[in-house]
Amino acid sequence: MPVYTLPDLPYDYAALAPVISPEIIELHHDKHHAAYVKGANDTLEQLAEARDKESWGSVNGLEKNLAFHLSGHILHSIYWHNMTGDGGGEPLEKDGVGKLADAIAESFGSFTGFKTQLTKAAATTQGSGWGVLAYEPLSGRLIVEQVYDHQGNVGQGATPILVFDAWEHAFYLQYRNQKVDFIEAMWAVVNWQDVAKRYEAAKSRADVLLLAP
Repeated sequence: MPVYTLPDLPYDYAALAPVISPEIIELHHDKHHAAYVKGANDTLEQLAEARDKESWGSVNGLEKNLAFHLSGHILHSIYWHNMTGDGGGEPLEKDGVGKLADAIAESFGSFTGFKTQLTKAAATTQGSGWGVLAYEPLSGRLIVEQVYDHQGNVGQGATPILVFDAWEHAFYLQYRNQKVDFIEAMWAVVNWQDVAKRYEAAKSRADVLLLAP
């Protein structure tokens, strides 16, 4: 059975300082992200055991655990590549990400409008969650989603292309309880080249949702 593995960071622990401290990056990746990978793999094993024994008393909890841990693994895997020490600003035509810039303007009216919406979505999550920019294939537009935990309150077909982690473990050691300050600071490390690549890949999968034969 295939298993999930913890991906390597695309940079060293200090690469995103001073926006995110090396200590946070190390703990976040090596402990928290690793725990979601282990949780997904452990849950798959438990589901296999349930099938073998035809024992389904705990299936509700196992399915919820799989969604939680697998979504955590996927979102974190995107998160690391969404950031770079040389990032920030906004996507511009001169930087080779003009199609993404146009899509943002078309979907949200302006970059400022998009930035404000994603910032508010991430900063006002109740408890733990994420702010997510996603490509929605039915409309062909970009949307912002406010994700609770790792998996709640999301559309089924949208593909995340930019994610802001608003869990306390992402910022508390450095920003304490000032989640808004952390989200605002995150804009200085956004890797627009990575976001644009994810946008083009998501847009190219036209048949990802087959609602009719």
